[in-house]
Amino acid sequence: MKVMNIDDPEKFFEVVNKCKGTVELVTAEGDRLNLKSQLTKYVALTKLFADNMIPEMEIVAHDPDDVNRLLEYMVSGK
Repeated sequence: MKVMNIDDPEKFFEVVNKCKGTVELVTAEGDRLNLKSQLTKYVALTKLFADNMIPEMEIVAHDPDDVNRLLEYMVSGK
């Protein structure tokens, strides 16, 4: 799924941390990075500070409940 216009990365990562399963960031090269990893968070935040916003990320959640949690975040910001 594509996540667009993340302007509150702290809230986004709070939602990711509540996920039970693996949530991965898919890079432009097709690599998959675990979003629960501190290193991956650092990379995402570096991108945020470079652009003042993360305009788009492709993520993969393996647990259906996690997919619903992430969709709820995207729709309502909660």
